[in-house]
Amino acid sequence: MVPRKRIALVGAGNMGSHHARVISQSDRAELAILVDPRETIGRKVAERYGAQWVPELPALTDLDAVVVAAATEAHYDLAMQVLSQDRPLLIEKPVADNLLRTKEILDRAGERDLPLMCGLLERYNPAVLTARSLLENPLHVIATRHSPYAPRIRTGVAWDLLVHDVDLAINVIGKVPTTVDATLGFFHPDSVPLAEDVAETVLGFPNGAIARISASRVGQRKVRHLSVYELDRLIEIDLLRRDVTIYRHVSENSVDDGRGYRQQTVIEIPELVTSQEPLTTQFTRFLDVIDGTVDAAAERDTILPSHEVIDKVISKKLSL
Repeated sequence: MVPRKRIALVGAGNMGSHHARVISQSDRAELAILVDPRETIGRKVAERYGAQWVPELPALTDLDAVVVAAATEAHYDLAMQVLSQDRPLLIEKPVADNLLRTKEILDRAGERDLPLMCGLLERYNPAVLTARSLLENPLHVIATRHSPYAPRIRTGVAWDLLVHDVDLAINVIGKVPTTVDATLGFFHPDSVPLAEDVAETVLGFPNGAIARISASRVGQRKVRHLSVYELDRLIEIDLLRRDVTIYRHVSENSVDDGRGYRQQTVIEIPELVTSQEPLTTQFTRFLDVIDGTVDAAAERDTILPSHEVIDKVISKKLSL
């Protein structure tokens, strides 16, 4: 019987507690250590899932991998500690608090040929996995990710929201964008200076494909929607409802009384390829990368493109 992987989790906040639950539910891993400097919070989550609480990252000698769900500003030091001890790493997005540090982390993992994954969770949404299994030649992507204002989010929408759909567009089209155009809006009086509330972005790809991505935190309802256009099909993905609808236009004719027209469209609703929670699917893939059934180098290579795009988007602030 293959022994379960012993996992250290850094961070007992909102996202960290979800990771703790998913790790503890896995039949291939166990949550061995939970790291959080706040004893009351950290110990409570650790005890709930049968782990040992420690205030800081220990030596990783008897651990198999680390999941980092700490504050972004702590990512660089934590990642370097983990990689210097030759341990696989799953780290929440963004990988680090600037592009240079992100590249350093990726380079270190590459030099040591270590598994490194980033928590770009929408990749594992059942509707996204289903749609990707059906796509043939995407030419145009339109993504909308709008939310009501959340005062606890101190960063702008580029890293909080936009990055997910940038990553999806890159993966759907299968190319790295060659052009990035963005307009940022700063509206809410409670936002910190230069924390954008709206980001409208257009990406151009070397094969001529286009992606238009809208992120906002001044919406009055939560919207998570992705439309993928091919020459003869429209694939609509509702990321909240987790469903996929495919439209194929058949014909359009004038109505006999001359007062309108009749359009015929074939609508398909495919069955989802999975109903599994995205965080569980992501962690399962992390274990597969560790075990070598998923190529570690190929997985690492998928991280940087979205980070480079967001870096270009937020560089627009420098011109303000």
